[in-house]
Amino acid sequence: MPTDLWRFAEALYQDPEVEQACLQLQTQGADVCLLLCAAWLETRQVACNDDRITALRDVTQSWRQQVVVPLRQLRQSWRNSAQSDQALAALREQVKKLELEAEREQLQRLARCTQSWPDGAANAALNWLERLAPEPGCRDALHRLRIAATTP
Repeated sequence: MPTDLWRFAEALYQDPEVEQACLQLQTQGADVCLLLCAAWLETRQVACNDDRITALRDVTQSWRQQVVVPLRQLRQSWRNSAQSDQALAALREQVKKLELEAEREQLQRLARCTQSWPDGAANAALNWLERLAPEPGCRDALHRLRIAATTP
């Protein structure tokens, strides 16, 4: 897997099971960029602790709420109308590209936040996915994400 968070996320999302798991997690209120970062941190064996969890949430929360979510909501609200309106369909595609760029920026912010965190922590807690998931009911999706991230 790539060591750069954006490339890691892109490579992981190519797996149809990961895409499905991410969509399921997103529906349950998860911040998928945050969970992709969590999977990346687990593969790098970066120790998980409360301060780091807080730092990741702090770095991503306002960007996600002010930029990513409104773009996603706009794109999704146009889904049905865009099927019969080509001009709207074209605008929807532009919004989709903006949403992807906003997610890329979010991942870059997360990566910058973790730059000083050392890899390869022996015997350290690596439960990033569970700690950053919105609720315990998404175990299957988290498991699929973890398996895909750790499979060469």
